[in-house]
Amino acid sequence: MPTETDDLLADWTALLHRCGAAADPGPYGRELLRRWAQPWRRYHTVAHLRAVLGHVDELAGHAADPDAVRLAAWFHDAVYRPDRTENEERSAALAVRALTAAGLPAERVAEVERLVLLTAGHDPAPGDRDGEVLCDADLAVLGGTPEAYAAYAAAVREEYGFVPEPDFRAGRAAVLRHLLALPALYRGPVARDRFTAAALANLTAELGTLTAELGAP
Repeated sequence: MPTETDDLLADWTALLHRCGAAADPGPYGRELLRRWAQPWRRYHTVAHLRAVLGHVDELAGHAADPDAVRLAAWFHDAVYRPDRTENEERSAALAVRALTAAGLPAERVAEVERLVLLTAGHDPAPGDRDGEVLCDADLAVLGGTPEAYAAYAAAVREEYGFVPEPDFRAGRAAVLRHLLALPALYRGPVARDRFTAAALANLTAELGTLTAELGAP
């Protein structure tokens, strides 16, 4: 029976074949989609995966190895538990295990591992075009309409529903300050032009609200 993720599985299978997989990509893809559909996810869901992959396609002209970026997008939040801090490291390790088992060349596996780890801080080095595309695609949500951004922020809060409100506000404010302190939110020219103004407005507005709620001056 067809499912709403059949197109994603087909894209995954084609991607793995392009990248030289020696094993059937189907089981790996289904396992990844199972992870992305875990019940505690509210923002880091299949919808997020689909959105990031779409943005990677839009920005692929800037990448040195677009398929490595696509692979990294599939794995970048494949391991996600909001009560843990090592999600990117565990996602990268999963990518290494799965892609090595699938028979991909070691150099590409290492590049995917590196890219997944970059999403912990979203601060690729100057000239790292693959890192720029992945981070820009992952952060594109910040540059949406105020309504879309509010829905994103609400979904993140739901994922951290176990955290008391004052602690969540303080932690979320720290995340926003980190993003605003980056040398640039978006590194590639297309993403920079498309998303920067809206993202800065959204982040600044949310941080202002959180700061007021925390009682800061």
